[in-house]
Amino acid sequence: MFTIRDYPEFSWSLSRHKTLLQCERQYAHQYYSSHNGWLRNADPFPRHVYRLKNLTNLEMLFGSIVHDLVEETLKKYLNNGHLPTKDILKETIRTRLNEGFIDSTKNAEQWRKKPKHTTMLHEIYYGEEKKLPAEKIKKIQDRLEAVVEHILTCDTMQELTSERPTYYLESEELRTMNLENTKVFAVLDFLYKDEENNKWVIVDWKTGLQTEEDPYQLALYAQYVLDYYPETALEDIVVRNEYLLEGTSVEHKLDHSTLQEVRELLVQSVERMAGFLEDKEANKPLPLEYFKKTTNTFACKRCNFYELCFPKQ
Repeated sequence: MFTIRDYPEFSWSLSRHKTLLQCERQYAHQYYSSHNGWLRNADPFPRHVYRLKNLTNLEMLFGSIVHDLVEETLKKYLNNGHLPTKDILKETIRTRLNEGFIDSTKNAEQWRKKPKHTTMLHEIYYGEEKKLPAEKIKKIQDRLEAVVEHILTCDTMQELTSERPTYYLESEELRTMNLENTKVFAVLDFLYKDEENNKWVIVDWKTGLQTEEDPYQLALYAQYVLDYYPETALEDIVVRNEYLLEGTSVEHKLDHSTLQEVRELLVQSVERMAGFLEDKEANKPLPLEYFKKTTNTFACKRCNFYELCFPKQ
């Protein structure tokens, strides 16, 4: 049963950690100022922050659409043994991108009322001409061609459509686990069992470039599998990034020292987050002025909460 709380429940994720590193003020708005902003009787400020929290941008919308489409494609194949053509995948992505653009330009009032269920692009919301920059459109068009080409040819798709016996376990499910007495979120893009080789394969789809944090995210997912599937052993887990833009599949070797590194990162991160709390038990944050703004002005211009820090005169 849903319970209205004065302050959000504390939890940790790698994205939360990265947000705090990038900007303390952004962290405050993302995880505290927006709390309860979805309620009908919410005060104007949290309602406003909650709307901004739900802004997206063209790259993020594209990535979300591709993730959803890959999941749908795999589930349909596992159910009926059929794969869509490249043209169908391209058309589906284009249609969903256009729907996001229409939402942003023609359904702004609907977004203000239900920001979580309506798309509003950062480029439209903050753009003076209310249209998408030509260079961004070209960027996404190029990404679309490359990504669709690699969806059907990546290692994971080849394994799942081969004669090798595999068993689908889960995908895109919001899961939690307890690490170092902290609630941690984990959402695995795809998890399946390679029964022929007795391997548990964790797949993370990427529509952007490789980053140094990618192995840490997969290590968290591996910890989740170890916790929730007690018959597994670490040496039987394969963690894989499918970089659909580049067309590469990268598998990372995990050992117990890697998992320990992630735990140590979590402990240090949680300790820093606790420094911004007035009441740790209630997860009540300090006043907003204690959360410093970043000095990276480039990051500011890409931030959903830009107008809170730089209001129009």
